[in-house]
Amino acid sequence: MNRIIVLNIKFKFDKSEGVVHPVVLLDDKNMVLIDCGYTGFLPAIERAMEENNLNCGNLTHVLITHQDHDHMGALSDLKKKYPHIQVIASKRESAYISGKIKSLRLEQAEKMQTNLPEEQKPFGLAFCNILKNVQPVKVDLEVSDGDVFDWCGGCTIIGTPGHTPGHISVYVNQKQVMITGDAATPEKGELVICNPQYALDIKEAGESLRKIMTYGAKEIICYHGGILMP
Repeated sequence: MNRIIVLNIKFKFDKSEGVVHPVVLLDDKNMVLIDCGYTGFLPAIERAMEENNLNCGNLTHVLITHQDHDHMGALSDLKKKYPHIQVIASKRESAYISGKIKSLRLEQAEKMQTNLPEEQKPFGLAFCNILKNVQPVKVDLEVSDGDVFDWCGGCTIIGTPGHTPGHISVYVNQKQVMITGDAATPEKGELVICNPQYALDIKEAGESLRKIMTYGAKEIICYHGGILMP
């Protein structure tokens, strides 16, 4: 039983609506959740799991692709309610997720705040406060590019830096499925850099996008944008 389940979680942020796509990797021994949404998202994660006949209590791991609040915001609540779940992240991102080092996204937002037009500063300040309120969580297992796990018959960790320095994606080997996190998103049927305006290193982000495409995946699952069938 090797299954890949894409969760579709709708949300509202300020005046906009959106949807994110955490992914569950399920086999006979493991249930791995890849990314877990914004702060306060745990009930939404639980509902989405239940809609797919899954239970968060059966999760063995949660893999965080990178430090951003929309990917790890619910991690603290998830870990508190289900303390047996092991938290996985890249070595480069681990210190940010655990709170040992200040969030790079917060640093970026604070720098941008000083240059915002006056009418945008309240929103910018609110965004900075959202980032400050993300609760850090200890990372149980640090991974690197090329590491292989037996989830769903075999998965490879793919280093895809650029959006953040330690961003990782996951390639499900037998099924030829790439789970990109924020390294890529579909746009008009093509795979492009996700939110390039937020990439901390746009050159690296471009290189990571090209790296993803070299795998020739039959299916690409993007956190923002959903499924692309190349």
